[in-house]
Amino acid sequence: KEPEVTIVEKMKDLSAQEGEDAVFECKLSRETPEESQWFLGDLRLQNNEVTEMRVQGNVHTLILRKVTPEDSGAISFKVGQHKASA
Repeated sequence: KEPEVTIVEKMKDLSAQEGEDAVFECKLSRETPEESQWFLGDLRLQNNEVTEMRVQGNVHTLILRKVTPEDSGAISFKVGQHKASA
């Protein structure tokens, strides 16, 4: 059995001006088939025209496009039993 995937590089806290894009990255110990999830507060984020989630190898990226004041709050990333927040 492969070792459990862990978060090796946590997200950095970020502030963005209204209308700018906000980019969050989380680096894992290895690529994983497990589904990862991004949240804004308690709301699970989905890919759409303003929210883009990418995975390149073991780096997971969340892009919030043209942020508004409603986008402020805690962003969290979850994979398996591990969670990171910014």
